[in-house]
Amino acid sequence: GLRLDRSGLNRHGRASEERVMEELPSFTVSQREQFLVENDVFGIYNYFDASDIFTQKYMLEIQRDKQLDYLMKGLRQLGPQFSSLDANRPWLCYWILHSIALLGESVDDELENNAIDFLVRCQGSDGGYGGGPGQLPHLATTYAAVNALVTLSGHKALSSIDREKMSCFLRRMKDKSGGFRMHDMGEMDVRACYTAISIASILNILDDELTQGLGDYILSCQTYEGGIGGEPGSEAHGGYTYCGLAAMILINEVNRLNLDSLMNWAVHRQGVEMGFQGRTNKLVDGCYTFWQAAPCVLLQRLYSTNDHEVHGSSHISQGTDKDHEEHHAHDEDDLEDSDDDDSDEDNDEDSANGDGIHHTSNYINRRVQPIFDSLGLQRYVLLCSKIPDGGFRDKPRKPRDFYHTCYCLSGLSVAQHAWLKDEDTPPLTRDILGSYSNLLEPVHLLHNIVMDQYNEAIEFFFRAA
Repeated sequence: GLRLDRSGLNRHGRASEERVMEELPSFTVSQREQFLVENDVFGIYNYFDASDIFTQKYMLEIQRDKQLDYLMKGLRQLGPQFSSLDANRPWLCYWILHSIALLGESVDDELENNAIDFLVRCQGSDGGYGGGPGQLPHLATTYAAVNALVTLSGHKALSSIDREKMSCFLRRMKDKSGGFRMHDMGEMDVRACYTAISIASILNILDDELTQGLGDYILSCQTYEGGIGGEPGSEAHGGYTYCGLAAMILINEVNRLNLDSLMNWAVHRQGVEMGFQGRTNKLVDGCYTFWQAAPCVLLQRLYSTNDHEVHGSSHISQGTDKDHEEHHAHDEDDLEDSDDDDSDEDNDEDSANGDGIHHTSNYINRRVQPIFDSLGLQRYVLLCSKIPDGGFRDKPRKPRDFYHTCYCLSGLSVAQHAWLKDEDTPPLTRDILGSYSNLLEPVHLLHNIVMDQYNEAIEFFFRAA
């Protein structure tokens, strides 16, 4: 049979791929696809490892200007090839605006007003937001519209959301089983449950009527693998696992889930490519950089909060900053930014033994080893998902799109901040693959909104109550 030697398979470029194709007919479709993806990914990794330091630094740069150019052009005007996404226009607004916010930037006044005015026209007369003006209100596009308006921030954006009608809309979507339907007479699944609760939580309209029976429904969707499926009896899936876990945290029922099993399933979705897959035996996909990494961090923080002895369990190894430093010594030696401003955090005057680690008890207590390979995940995103001219993609050979750009950047932010117990502590230089200028804004893990905008919205809607 064919054996993929990841240290040498791609040494000769496409010649190795030809050999793979000759030997693959005896394998299943899934095996062939997996082998070809590994061939592409490790070809990129081998090229990177063999390159000089200047090429490596360039390959790891996030290319902010090109990312922003791609995003701003998309927000201003999309071509006719996007007509199939006419019912997803609030999603396009959210994907693009959130990506811009992650990069620490904002749109100009004209774009901001245009986006707000468009989303207002998507708001239904009886609450909720449709995929476009005059379209049927839908929980998915309502979630996207609310997140987009929260990301735009400011009084005009936030006050444009009709909270009273939104509350009525969410109650109409509530099913007697405890779950939610995506739209009037629509499907009921974990995605609907999460989007409804996320919206209600941000807008400060969450109450017992909305949460009644919800935990029972989500619990019925946790599978024998440990992950969460879209509905009872469905296969565990990264997107639904994020939605189910986040919803259960928001309604304070997360401890009803089998958290050990869930964590075990989630961490094992990070494959040899160092990216995440969405389901067992599926291909790596850049979007799961967020959908799978966020649950890993959420679970780890839950264990920490609940005083679980996680470091003694079978699925979390005892780790320290020193292990982190040694494991990635090659990247640290070759690629650490020498800029004094970028390395201040590693040179605290209170550090001991010359290892560059902050030894003040306050700082140590705010760091924890991630349960997934955070630098490996950043490596996959920056080398395999990033497009040099702007945008991110699922995997090599796939085209860029705004969806994958949003969730690759979101997951990259999660990975960069994964060593921290909260979103308020800045990462160390060693936590960031490549230059420290790659650092993205932190996100609220339960809503995937940049923290500054989330905090502004929470204060605004607290006063509005």
